[in-house]
Amino acid sequence: MTGKPKIKEILGKVNQAAETMLMKKLDSIVSLNKDEEGWTAEVEVLERRSVPDTQDIMGRYEMKFDLDGELLGYKRIMLRRRSDMEILEEEV
Repeated sequence: MTGKPKIKEILGKVNQAAETMLMKKLDSIVSLNKDEEGWTAEVEVLERRSVPDTQDIMGRYEMKFDLDGELLGYKRIMLRRRSDMEILEEEV
């Protein structure tokens, strides 16, 4: 890869790192942001499958990458049922 990775390449690295490091099925990439130190991604993974699937337990993780897309670390920041509504802050 020449130069710094583009957002599409970072998305691939996030996807791969989530499934490899967390050893869980990636459900979604909730957010991806870049700053002067690197990239921060929030991902949701399936922690525990349930019947019905609205009762699945989802884990949200924050993953930090350097500017080259190398994973620096991650931490779980939330657990929720798939059916739980989230209140999102609107940007003004």
